Amino acid sequence: MLAQTHIKQQLDALRHSNASGFVRLRVAVEIRSFLGWLAAQTLYPRIYWHARGHDKPEYVALGSIRELTRPQDIQQVCEHANQPHDDSPRYYGGLAFDPAQSGWQGFGPCRFVLPRIELVRRGECVSLCLNLWLTDGNLDAELQAAEAALDALHPEAPLPALQKQPWQRQDCPCPAQWQTLVERVTAPDFQAHTPKVVLSRESLLSHQLHDEQLCPWSLLAQWAQHAQECFHFGFQFSPEQSFISCSPERLYRREQDHLFTEALAGTIRRSGDEATDAALAAELLTDSKNQLENRLVHADILSRLAPLTTSASLTEPRILKLRLLQHLKCDIEADLKPGVCDWQLLDALHPTPAVGGAPREAALAFIREFEPHDRGWYAGACGMLSRETSEFSVAIRSARVTAQTITLFAGAGIVAGSEPAAEWAELDNKIANVLSLLG
Repeated sequence: MLAQTHIKQQLDALRHSNASGFVRLRVAVEIRSFLGWLAAQTLYPRIYWHARGHDKPEYVALGSIRELTRPQDIQQVCEHANQPHDDSPRYYGGLAFDPAQSGWQGFGPCRFVLPRIELVRRGECVSLCLNLWLTDGNLDAELQAAEAALDALHPEAPLPALQKQPWQRQDCPCPAQWQTLVERVTAPDFQAHTPKVVLSRESLLSHQLHDEQLCPWSLLAQWAQHAQECFHFGFQFSPEQSFISCSPERLYRREQDHLFTEALAGTIRRSGDEATDAALAAELLTDSKNQLENRLVHADILSRLAPLTTSASLTEPRILKLRLLQHLKCDIEADLKPGVCDWQLLDALHPTPAVGGAPREAALAFIREFEPHDRGWYAGACGMLSRETSEFSVAIRSARVTAQTITLFAGAGIVAGSEPAAEWAELDNKIANVLSLLG
């Protein structure tokens, strides 16, 4: 690749410079499909991140030169103040739903990667970036490792076709277990101290065609086409498994000291008919159960932000329309107090009542004791960190992919008046989009 030749010339120039700390080299490239390019690579980790919104930058991250595996280490991201805006480090990664638990093997409770190589699209401009971290005595080793990563790159290739095939499905919890859990949460004595618990289900899909390995990036590409209003992201830390998501929900976006977040809670289906959808949306806006669910979420978010912000504003609930579902959504903006960092925001906001419940600790205690599966990074906080801008999505509408299995996740907020059968149907609605792609 001509781009690799040009970036190697920049790399050679570093041998005779006084550069230190984090260094990013970049060159313009022509890549049409970021996911097609990503699937062709052999370096790990392999990460894709595209925030919600058509005008947002698109990123691929490959390899690793530094990793953060403790939530407290996130504070380090803001400490490299000598770097200019365009060249400060970007870390990609996430927190498990419950960072107090051990999490999935290979993912852990917290993992953020500063990649060796980045592919970045801003508007029509695509850049290939090579990242280095230079310290006393490591120049030759770092230059050698960077050149080896460049040599390992492969050209963009078409994504493997996504083959529809028969799947065997196993739900955990099963319907009978689900009914018991919902009845426990809606019992009056439980509601007196914990008015909302978000219960989740994992649906394990398996197939017997051992020569057919599902490409997670092919699935993500197809899924993203059917979920254009969402965040699209994926993490593959090793060849054995990956985690992908098309999530409609933002945890927060920080631009310097200004914060954007939202309360997304309350769900109703879409029918495909415009008039019927409008009637369903009107029903959602006036439904007491869904209003309560959203109110519990935004009240909790505002109370958690209060110690970290100087002001906050909240919009009235409005309808967020997805392909098969409609949600209640309130937007929240706030100005951060001086010195507030991303770790404080993550600690305050994650997990939100939209995926955990309220009060947080009581709901988490119930989930830890009674939910019969490990959520791992499902409903976790996934995103990108940098000194200037950070953005996280709540990893709902997600899937864990291995060679022969796909595990789909969905959750439902259980409050007073929730009915087990209706909530189970809501879980099915939430995985219908991706199920339709799999056959």
